[in-house]
Amino acid sequence: QLGVPDMGLPIQLAMTYPERVDSPFERLDFATMRDLTFEAPDFEKTPCLKLAMDCAREGGTAPCIMSAANEVAVSMFLNRKLGYNQIYDCALAAVESIDIVKDPDLETILEADKAARVFVTEHFS
Repeated sequence: QLGVPDMGLPIQLAMTYPERVDSPFERLDFATMRDLTFEAPDFEKTPCLKLAMDCAREGGTAPCIMSAANEVAVSMFLNRKLGYNQIYDCALAAVESIDIVKDPDLETILEADKAARVFVTEHFS
């Protein structure tokens, strides 16, 4: 979704879900938009993005492990059980510690998801 750089709409959508209410936020007007630029991500500022991209390249169960570990870590952060900067540490540790299966079937993917969730809960609680 392309929009003005403002978190108001995503926050409104999250807070009013599943309902949709009229938005008071500015809409993107392509007619007045001067230009649209893209830049390479700064991986020093966004280490989780780099880890996610590395896992996507690795394939197999790596993206599943990273995603599940990230979900648990974010939940722990939101419940004040983990610092923000530890989210990356949790995801990285899970990816480095859990065996990655190159050509997984559904059962293997579900097992990797569970293993990552258990790993983060046991090692970072």
